[in-house]
Amino acid sequence: MADLGKLLLVLGGVIFLIGAVLLIAGKLHLPLGRLPGDIVYRGKNSVFYFPIVTCIVISVVLSLIFWLLGRGHR
Repeated sequence: MADLGKLLLVLGGVIFLIGAVLLIAGKLHLPLGRLPGDIVYRGKNSVFYFPIVTCIVISVVLSLIFWLLGRGHR
């Protein structure tokens, strides 16, 4: 049971951090989701949106953060 409690605390902390980052990004007017290269197709009655470049940028940033954390953990 103690392991489940720790897992829930860590997941709650991660969700809190993601929410805080999104709030800060909104207040700083960062163009996440509107970067050049993001795919937007507007039809007559529909819109298809895929933020490919935003996904790549977020992936690189998270990879760098986890790499730095892993390096400091050793």
